[in-house]
Amino acid sequence: MRVVASLSVFLGAAVLAVAGAYAQTYPSKPIRVVHGFAPGSAIDVFSRPLAQKLSEALGQQVVVDARPGATGTIANELVSKAPPDGYTLLAAPGSAMAATPHIYAIRYKALDFTPIVQISDFSYVLIAHPAVPARNARELIALAKSRPGALTYGSTGVGSGFHLAGELFCSMAGINLLHVPFKGGGTAAVVDVVAGRVDLMWDSLGVVRPYIQAGRLRVIGVTGGRRAAALPDVPTIAESGLPGYHLTGWHGLLGPPGLPRDIVNTLNASVAKILATPEMKELWGTLAMEIVQNTPEQFANRLKFDYDRYGKLIKAIGLKPQG
Repeated sequence: MRVVASLSVFLGAAVLAVAGAYAQTYPSKPIRVVHGFAPGSAIDVFSRPLAQKLSEALGQQVVVDARPGATGTIANELVSKAPPDGYTLLAAPGSAMAATPHIYAIRYKALDFTPIVQISDFSYVLIAHPAVPARNARELIALAKSRPGALTYGSTGVGSGFHLAGELFCSMAGINLLHVPFKGGGTAAVVDVVAGRVDLMWDSLGVVRPYIQAGRLRVIGVTGGRRAAALPDVPTIAESGLPGYHLTGWHGLLGPPGLPRDIVNTLNASVAKILATPEMKELWGTLAMEIVQNTPEQFANRLKFDYDRYGKLIKAIGLKPQG
């Protein structure tokens, strides 16, 4: 019995020693950061410079792998099945993690992912083609009531944050806008709004800013509780016609279920240092996003909060699960 007990202690110590040595050598090969949206989407725009800086910080190549489709669920499922070794990570918007699990028939559990760090927090902007005769939320609501079901709004897919921002607006305002989802997101929906084939869209300011500056899109309002620093003259939707309306998004870095804490800590600390640099602060400001540097626990709490909130919203508006 003493021999067996001694052997068990030895083996346990050996396993811990190997795990510790592994964590100390991480990373020892390239890292893949997967996201579920098209090139040019908000998640893609910030993932690439972050990956480049992570490559420099970690001494290993960090590559971005876009797997668009099903509002991020294809990429999510891929990462959910990856080995928990830190070499396959997920960059995701909050809606893809917290909302789509309530809509799509997925083969993973959203809350089983390992939260590493929240990277940004931001308000959406409601933009319109200049031909739409509305300049604020109040005028848009009046226009929609005079033309029931005639106005269209695009999104990056059913269950995306931009889609739900539109559904929440319609529900609170008592209006009917026709939803036009675009597969994979990216610039496809924006291009159609610019061309006038779609009337409206909720999107990230960083993606649509060039069109706004060129006068090809008009900003109706922002979705957060306060005006965006990048658009100080643009009112919130709540203050310009729809009191109580509030919705913000975020981006974060997650790992597969069971990612070791040592690896989580390494990545969290590396991203925090990168986001603290003047270069990245300037970039995030250009993208109209607020930098968030939180702990894995704080990020996990935000994910759970939004998961519950989106679940209630989806149930309230009667959005049916998709196959």
